Amino acid sequence: MGKQARLQFIDLLRGAAVIVMVEVHVFNAFLQSQFRATEWFTVLNYINGLVAPSFVFISGFVFIIASQRKLDEYRTFGNAFWKQIWRIALIWIVGYSLHLPYFSFHRMMTETSAADWLKFYQADVLHCIAVGLLCLFILRIQISSRKVYEIVLLCIAVIVVALTPFVWKIDFLTILPAPIAAYFNGLHYSQFPLFPWSGFMFFAGYAASKYLIARENGKELSFMKRFGLIGMILFLCGGAMRLLHVGASIIGSDVRANPFFFVERLGLVMALLFLCWSITQKRTPYQFILASGRQSLLAYASHLVVIYGRYLNGYSLAYLYKRALDPIECTIATLALITAVALASFGWDWLKRNHLPLAQTAFGVFAVTMIVEFFIH
Repeated sequence: MGKQARLQFIDLLRGAAVIVMVEVHVFNAFLQSQFRATEWFTVLNYINGLVAPSFVFISGFVFIIASQRKLDEYRTFGNAFWKQIWRIALIWIVGYSLHLPYFSFHRMMTETSAADWLKFYQADVLHCIAVGLLCLFILRIQISSRKVYEIVLLCIAVIVVALTPFVWKIDFLTILPAPIAAYFNGLHYSQFPLFPWSGFMFFAGYAASKYLIARENGKELSFMKRFGLIGMILFLCGGAMRLLHVGASIIGSDVRANPFFFVERLGLVMALLFLCWSITQKRTPYQFILASGRQSLLAYASHLVVIYGRYLNGYSLAYLYKRALDPIECTIATLALITAVALASFGWDWLKRNHLPLAQTAFGVFAVTMIVEFFIH
């Protein structure tokens, strides 16, 4: 089995996360309030909570694998170095652009309230991924020893998770500028701050490095079995400790700052990655899922624009149909949007693979057009 086939499990998990991500935002925006207290929605909400950890984990995992053959260029500031810098910057740019209070520079400077600025500065999944990748990148350049690199990543991951309950008790807005304070905790709108979410990135970097060693030594099968088993153990132990309220007086009431909640999620993501690996050993997944995984940034941005973009006389679909649909209508809307996102991802993936210069030109034209529109309105 070739390298490409072996690594399809990464795109499969990320593609599956894209599909669930669309469902998350459709149901969150449109589902009628009375259905949110039902048992089925509680289960659905738990599943939905795996989307962000999956994206952050996979981003770190992919970086380690992709960077393995580019280390010399990274350390000599070659072409690969600048390409990686641009990829990280693009994630950051898209992250902030999705939170613009107005798609107009003039209105943003004259009409944005203090609360709107805080919402703009909030740390979302893309912000967390961008910072995490930058850290992995810098450390990879500075640390030449693979073993030391692994130890550093593991230590950072453990420290981030362990410190989260304490970091979440500090209002960084009182001691740091708002754009920086937003990255530390969720006290001011941030849904995915670095504590604890970047921990998924660093654990992923450590796991990916170990995976590469196992693959190089012909021990991929045994490694993945252990990987999946460890994932299930973490899930069960983390879940049990959380339900037993271990350390509740220190951890606090916000489940997002609970280290055991993190461990539970980490274990599930690892188990899901093992499941995706097992699937790809037996069959090739549908290409539209793999394409959605490879083009997850496009999928992420495009579906959010459809739901929350203010293109209907200054209003968004989320505003016009807020909590207005029943479960069947939400399901239909979800399937329609998943189909649209999958087709767009597949088309863009095909264009990049077969006509890269044309894809680069199209992206450049689109980017320039959006920038001009933003500044002239």
